[in-house]
Amino acid sequence: MENEQKGSTEEKLRLFEAKKADLMTMGGEKMVLKQHELAKLTARERVDLLFDADTFQEIQLFVKHRSTLFGLGEKEIPADGVITGFGLVNGRTVFAAAQDFTSAGGSLGEMHAKKIWKVMDMALSARKPFVALNDSGGARIQEGVPSLEGYGGIFYRNTIASGYIPQITAIMGPTAGGAVYSPALADWVFMVKKNSYMYITGPEVIKAVIGEEVSHEDLGGAIAHATKSGVCHFVTESDKDCLARIRTFLSFLPDSCHSPLPVAACTDSPGRECPELDAIIPDKTNRVYDMKKVIAAVADKGEIFEPHELWAKNIIVAFIRIMGRPVGVIANNPKFNAGILDVNASDKASRFIRFCDAFNIPLLTFSDVPGYMPGTRQEWSGIISHGAKLLHAYSEATVPKLTVVTRKAYGGAYLGMCSKQLGADYVMAWPTAEIAVMGAEGACNIIYRREITTADDPAAKRAELACAYEGQFNNPYFAAGLGVIEEIIRPRDTRKRIAALLATLQDKTEVRLPKKHNNIPL
Repeated sequence: MENEQKGSTEEKLRLFEAKKADLMTMGGEKMVLKQHELAKLTARERVDLLFDADTFQEIQLFVKHRSTLFGLGEKEIPADGVITGFGLVNGRTVFAAAQDFTSAGGSLGEMHAKKIWKVMDMALSARKPFVALNDSGGARIQEGVPSLEGYGGIFYRNTIASGYIPQITAIMGPTAGGAVYSPALADWVFMVKKNSYMYITGPEVIKAVIGEEVSHEDLGGAIAHATKSGVCHFVTESDKDCLARIRTFLSFLPDSCHSPLPVAACTDSPGRECPELDAIIPDKTNRVYDMKKVIAAVADKGEIFEPHELWAKNIIVAFIRIMGRPVGVIANNPKFNAGILDVNASDKASRFIRFCDAFNIPLLTFSDVPGYMPGTRQEWSGIISHGAKLLHAYSEATVPKLTVVTRKAYGGAYLGMCSKQLGADYVMAWPTAEIAVMGAEGACNIIYRREITTADDPAAKRAELACAYEGQFNNPYFAAGLGVIEEIIRPRDTRKRIAALLATLQDKTEVRLPKKHNNIPL
């Protein structure tokens, strides 16, 4: 070190450039080649794709581990296996940490973690989004407890940042053990098909402990987490695809909970009619239709950005823009289980609602819900508490909340899809709406049980009474007459009514009771 300080300024600059160049090679040519052979980009290549050209500013490049245990004292780990810094994404500042699998497998040790702490602290101070690009073998076992403390510090910062700045994690390689909890604490998780996986315990441990055999992909791959656990929000085809979609996603999000929503250039019209919606509801109420077509019709240029596309498909959550401003959409999907609410659908919608509310993104709900999923499996899985999450999330949200009832809105599920009594600012219904305690036949079986059972032809009597019930109650007019809904609209007018209402409610404020925080039924 002393010798390095001798010599001319020119020599010192030359030494600096040489040391920097050496660090920029990461794990070396052989390890970089191996990364590419796995169809994976290096950490620096990922950073280059995430950020606008020539804007990334690296921090703490020269940080080194200081452990001497198990031969680490003799081992150089360039940049301690993680690249941290900030730059511009679509012209806006974003902070990031990208683990370098070519350097000691991207393992997390004391200084590796402290680099991540630093960049997260900077993101919090600057009130800017944070993106983690995970590709790591896990804790650096040779360092012992400091590795565990490193994860703890990250988890703490994830929690402090929650609801304050957007947090996005991309799983771009292995993520196992304690490393999985930072992604779970973040707002959104992207995964890459075939090259990324995460789990608490790997296939080898599972086989040894309980005798179950499962592959890495089936246990914790992108498709597994996107379809079964719901841990993964976005499945991507490659590293490039993943980073491009993160860039797109960031364009919908504000810098922080205190920042204005980003407004995109818009050539669409607030007065545009959607004539295709007039014919989208089938004449027979048991027939399906595609709710995504409804969402696309009202969105600027039909553009939808949909998380959780493959999980709990009976409900849709999506980001759209209306007149360039982001809007969060929650909608029952009749194509899957009739759009019924169940445990997973309730969780999916609740978390989405709370994210949008935290970052001041207005909520638009399309309701076509026949009820809650019946059966022992749902009851024993806690549909009561999970369904309560949805009620809690909507009631807690203070952003503008608009609801459109397109067809069925029955019973408690009608309330669960942002009814007026859960704080909806404005509820509209199409003429095809059926707002009632339950369907006509079920209602008549209860109300007219005696008349039906004593009739000469019970089936004919039930049909007769059901028809009368439908005429009186299974329509939007009874609810409109009571002021339960504000307005009945033509389907083609949906976009222009929503655009007008969102513009009107843009500066909405609500004051709630002073308290530390809510106690949502987790």
